[in-house]
Parts: sequence; structure tokens; C-alpha cells
Amino acid sequence: MTDSTQPRRDVWGSSEVPDDLLSAFWHYEQAILDDDLDVLDDYFADAPTTMRGDGSGLLVGHDAISAFRGVRGGVPMRRIERIEYRPLSDDAALLVSVSRYASGGTGLQTQLWQRIDGRWLITVAHVTPRAQSLDRSVWRNVGDPFWHAQADGPLRGLTVAVKDLFAIKGRRIGAGNPTYLAEAKPEKTTAPAVADLLNGGASLRGIARTDEFAYSIAGNNPHYGTPPNGALPGALPGGSSNGPASAVATGQAEVGLATDTAGSIRVPASYQGLWGLRTTHGLVPRQGLLPLAQSFDTIGWLTRDSATLQRVADWCLGYEGSESTESVYGPSSDDLPWHFLVVREAVESTEPDTRAAFEALVEQLAASPDAPEIDTVSIGDLEGYYEPFRVVQGAEAWRNNGEWLREHPGSTGPAVAERFLAAAAITPEEESAARAELARLKAGLLTHVRDAVLLMPTVPGPAPMRTRTGKYVNAVRAATLRMTTPAAIGGLPSLSAPLLTVDSQLGPAPVGVCLTSAEGTDIALVRAARRLEQALT
Repeated sequence: MTDSTQPRRDVWGSSEVPDDLLSAFWHYEQAILDDDLDVLDDYFADAPTTMRGDGSGLLVGHDAISAFRGVRGGVPMRRIERIEYRPLSDDAALLVSVSRYASGGTGLQTQLWQRIDGRWLITVAHVTPRAQSLDRSVWRNVGDPFWHAQADGPLRGLTVAVKDLFAIKGRRIGAGNPTYLAEAKPEKTTAPAVADLLNGGASLRGIARTDEFAYSIAGNNPHYGTPPNGALPGALPGGSSNGPASAVATGQAEVGLATDTAGSIRVPASYQGLWGLRTTHGLVPRQGLLPLAQSFDTIGWLTRDSATLQRVADWCLGYEGSESTESVYGPSSDDLPWHFLVVREAVESTEPDTRAAFEALVEQLAASPDAPEIDTVSIGDLEGYYEPFRVVQGAEAWRNNGEWLREHPGSTGPAVAERFLAAAAITPEEESAARAELARLKAGLLTHVRDAVLLMPTVPGPAPMRTRTGKYVNAVRAATLRMTTPAAIGGLPSLSAPLLTVDSQLGPAPVGVCLTSAEGTDIALVRAARRLEQALT
């Protein structure tokens, strides 16, 4: 490292700091500039009570902080220009430092240092980063607003993050891939699903990121970075609707307009503590939506609370909303049966902490004043759903994107490339057999939701840490898809509600509870989920 990149020692206020503490501070600051993870870990007290916070949330425990730091990457070049020192005791002191970045802007670091076994170590830290005008991992385009409301309606005051698969007049669809975006033509019309929200009084905050071609559920785009998890710093956000989910969870929008083919609304909703509704297949028009697999693609919304989700569903699916959407207000005018069927195979597929939390929720619900009828149902081996789904989804995904991928080798990240490579190998005979099996499975699912609502955890467990790679992420993906694909196969409305909290290495983490009901009962399903929420409070 050159002298010009070394931290300055002669900053305002530094002369007041005891020499040994100041030396520790500068060693730590140098390690930040060097992105020396071992030294950074060494300067944080190795204790479960050590804390680090920033705008994304709070991390508690040395291990959680270390895991977060491992995926953060180095910080931009900066220099310390002021230090404020406040002694708290002979062995404890508060340091607040102001940093100025070479590329513009200032930040603030607040640190509680304690002398432990003769060494000054950080036990509490809070970082206020420089103001960000645009987080490119979340947004492709953003404004305040990006697009004004077209009318004064029941959605007035709501801002929307639109997944980068929907047509917006005059804008290009990027599909989470910079090569695709560079060649795309500006859209001539706006997708009805977007127009419905504008006509209801909502405004667009911007176009939010997606996993490449929506062919993932992790949320780690290799081109634009991984959006933050608004509920669990250091964890994956969930995909492929990662951008809209992160925008909503971090308070940058009230509504995420998203898609769900195999769980891409429900998974990020579960990972980030959001409400997420996958609508009945074919109910919301898909004109102006870049497809992945038309047999399963559907549209829905992400919100931070159930009341907002109800507002959006009532407008977009009700009589007064979209002229292009076949209204479901008829079947949804009646409440769903207050009868839940707990899906045995799904509960058995979850991680132990999730299973315990879900079983405790069911017990609490059964003992509540508004207790529903609760039974258990078997829908069969979940692998039997996942495999035929994977085949048909892959065959359709390759038909939709194969020609472009052949013309642009190496344009996608390795995980999505591997997925498309497997999809290209699917034979017509395999697809035909899989479709026949899906028809059988769908018929069975429809009998279960005729007079009840299916109830299960949304996913096996909390969001994986961003440091997880390879076999672990693939195993989580497969386990998750086994739980999310039945609703997709049935074409059924399915809602993830943030009703569970479990322990994770990064701290208390949300896990969703999933409710799935009969076709066309989407609005009633939202009401049922809100009733469930109320029964548990």
C-alpha cells in the first residue's frame, strides 16, 4: 500500500486519545482499508455480546459479525478527518470518528473500546455510511417518484418497486442480465399489472433487480451484486424477486410488484419478514411480462404489512380494479372455511427450529379464542412434485430463452448457466411424461383445498448466510422448491405471512407461514391470513 493510502494520524482530536488506544484504532482502520479480515476479527472482542450495527440492522456476537464482514468486501478509500474521545473508565472509552471518502461523501463510526486482558478491543460498533443515492444491487432505475400515479384512487400514497421483467412504456426490460438489457428495445406499452397499480393511485418508485431471467430463488445476482436482506443483515435476500423484496423490506417502497414461478414471491417474503401473495395462475394478465415458464408464471405483490396487501389485492383483483383482470370478487366475497390442513410432508421437511416454532404456532392457534378447525393432511412425497415441475419448467425456460443463450455464450452467471444447460437436455418424451404427472398431482391438490386451507411453513428455515456457497446453497434450493412447487403445480393462490421467528447464526430470523387456498379465492385468502394474524396476537 502506498503512503497516499495510509490513514492519517494527525487528525483533529486525535491528540486527546491515549497512545495505546489510538494505536489500536489506527491498526483497525488500516485493516479496514486493506480488507484484512483476520485483523478485523481480532480487534472485535470474541464474545457473544459483541455488537455491530448499521443502516441494515444489528449483528450480535463475534461469529455473526465475522460472517457478515466476509461477504461485505472492502470499503471504498477514505481518510479519517476527526476523532471525538470520551473516557468512560480506566478500561473503557467511546470513540466517534468522521471519515471522508475519496469518491465523495462522509461517514461516521461510533465504537466502544474496552481493555480486555491488556488489549484494547471493540465491544460495540455502529457505522453510519455515506448517503447512497442509488443502491445498484436493489435498483436498476429509481426516482421520487420514477413514474407518477395515473389517478387518485385507493392506492394513493403507496410507492411500488417493479421487478425488472415487466414492460414500462419507453423503458427496456433487463431480466437481471446486462447483456440482455443492452440489446433490449424500449417497450411500446406498459404491462397491465403495472398500469393497474398506477390507475389505483400508486406511484412507481423504480425498476428493481431480479435474478437472471428469474431462474433462481437465492437472490444473488452475479452482475449487480446481492441486495441486502432488510430483516437479517448478512443473509441472502431470496429470489428471484430479490430487488422488490429488498426495496420493501428496507423501506424504499411500500409494494413490490413481483412474479412467482416456483416460489419467487413467497421465498423472499419469508426470508425478509414480508407479506407475499402469489395469485391464482392466469388471474392477473401476463401481457408485458417476460416469461420464464408460462405453465407456472404468475404475478403478485410483496408488502410489509397485511393491511397494505389487502388494499392492493382488493383493488387489483376486485370489481373496481383492473378492467383486464377477470374479477375474483365473486368467489372471494365469501370467507374461506375457517379450517386448516397442516401439510405433514412440508412440516417434516423443515429444519428443527422451524418445525418447533411452527408447531408452537399451531398449538397457540388451537388455544386461541378464535380457534379454527385444524387437521393434518398428507399430500405425498414432495420430491414427487419437484421433479416433474423441474422438467416442465426447464423445457419451457429453454424454449423461451435458448436461442438467445446460444447466441450469447458466457453471458450468464455459472449457477443460471448450469440450470439452462440441464434444461436444454430435456427431451420431448420427458416433458410429456412430466406433464401427465403434474395433471394427476394437481387433481389431488384441488380436492384438499375444496373445503379447507393448506397450512405449512413457507420454506425449510431462515435465509442462508451470504457466505454460504456450493453444495449447501444447492441443497437449500432443492429443499425449498420441494415445499413451494405444490402450489405452483395446482395453479393455486398462496400467501406467505411473517408469523415465525427462529434463531440463526445471524440472530433472530423471520420464517413465513404459508396459506394456500382454492383457485380464485385470492382476496378471501388475504382476509384469512389477516384473521390468522389476529388470532395469534
